[in-house]
Amino acid sequence: MSDTEKTGADALVSTLADCGVTHCFANPGTSEMHLVQALDREPRIHSTLCLFEGIVSGAADGFARMAQKPAMTLLHLGPGYGNAIANIHNARRAYSPMINVIGDHATYHRHLEAPLTSDIETMVKPNSLWIGVVQNSGEAGQKAAEAFKASCDEPGGPISLLLPADSAWNLGGVNGLVPNIARPSLIEASKIEEIADLIKAAKKPIILVGGKALCDEAALKTMSRLSAAGIRIMMDTFPSRAARGHGRFEPDRMQYFGEMALADMSGADLMIYAGTTQPNAFFAYPNKPSELVPTGANTAVLTTRYEDSHEALAQLADILGAPPPPPQKEREIRPAPKGALNPFACAESLARLMPEDSIISDDAVTAGLPHYLATSNAAKHDWLFLTGGAIGQGLPLAIGAQMANPQRKVFALSGDGSAMYTIQALWTMARENLPIVTIIFANRSYRILNIEMMRTEAGNVGKTARDMLSLDSPALDFVALAKGQGINAVSVNTAEDFESALKTAIDANQPWLIEAMV
Repeated sequence: MSDTEKTGADALVSTLADCGVTHCFANPGTSEMHLVQALDREPRIHSTLCLFEGIVSGAADGFARMAQKPAMTLLHLGPGYGNAIANIHNARRAYSPMINVIGDHATYHRHLEAPLTSDIETMVKPNSLWIGVVQNSGEAGQKAAEAFKASCDEPGGPISLLLPADSAWNLGGVNGLVPNIARPSLIEASKIEEIADLIKAAKKPIILVGGKALCDEAALKTMSRLSAAGIRIMMDTFPSRAARGHGRFEPDRMQYFGEMALADMSGADLMIYAGTTQPNAFFAYPNKPSELVPTGANTAVLTTRYEDSHEALAQLADILGAPPPPPQKEREIRPAPKGALNPFACAESLARLMPEDSIISDDAVTAGLPHYLATSNAAKHDWLFLTGGAIGQGLPLAIGAQMANPQRKVFALSGDGSAMYTIQALWTMARENLPIVTIIFANRSYRILNIEMMRTEAGNVGKTARDMLSLDSPALDFVALAKGQGINAVSVNTAEDFESALKTAIDANQPWLIEAMV
């Protein structure tokens, strides 16, 4: 197709393909029909329909975390973007590159205030590193190239590219030039030496690590050396992704509740930030701390999120003369759990059975911690966290992770309340035949909110409050919900049945859902 025959939509889509974009997660509408046609003509991009925009954005986030490059999303006007915001928020907190292409009314139609008209540019501002508007078809390709660069430059994140309908359908589209992507910057040796001096003078130093170093094998070995040198290595409570499992060094995870985090770090006199910033409590509580820095501790920045933390940590370890990592211990495999089913029994089975190089998408809230602890010495795997705290991420994130790594087994861990935010994700799993194992922990309540009710000192819980925090009357039937969307499913209430169901689901080369009645 020559440039004179290309529409703006064609130029936008083919430019993104030139840049290396291979996947599009979409929920289009009337304004995006020419984009749909352009995707139909671009074989380098695999397009996936999702039945809700929150699944679109969550899947793009999961893809980016595992592929380390952006996917394209296709969203319908302001309301479509609005439906996607929660998981775009999580993606922003994960620094996941994501190119959100949002259709808009034709430029000559917007002033008419049609029913779907909205101020999209204002809507996208809080969660966009960059915003572009394609004013005419001739600039669509160049705007797409700029969007790709803006999303991928360190530390990465969601951007928004608005495409009015006439800019999409008019001819004259021209492909943009593939941009150069900035690499993480190196820090000066003098700064690393200053940090080393601070550590040498400290009695109980901590290095808090975030970002890509947590999923880098070499960086984890460097952290192991620093730990062997007497420095406590910690990581953010909810980083984007962490490589874990037998044979890998695992930093201590910052505890979720502020007072517990401070108690855990009690006595520390130095906190160094590597690829992250000062930790703060998720919420404010009466008479509880918000800033999670030990009393009296000095703080210093080794690297920002824009800088190369792995290289800086490696140089720091060398300057400090840190010893080599300790020898690897033999992996212990615990016996199969028996009896009543609870999150701890489920966690033991997952740790026993999960294959090497699995990926775990965690949106299990209260049931997630037992699984995180149990899998510390399981087969090597990647753990994907709920970075922004907006639940409803687990199932969509698993879709993107599986499509980025079709050869790996993906597990989606979700609470029953969390799962209902984006339950339509099961349909996309079935349609794409993604062999994801979804585990729903059915406790029939928003259990985390029952805990938060006590912590906020909101008072005694009456009938109305109890009804606001429970998920019974009627009880959710996840087996029926799954089968109605083409997914194999089973409900279990004993540890033995859960282990058996998990074996079956892992061995199957198709999506499965297990409802764990905990």
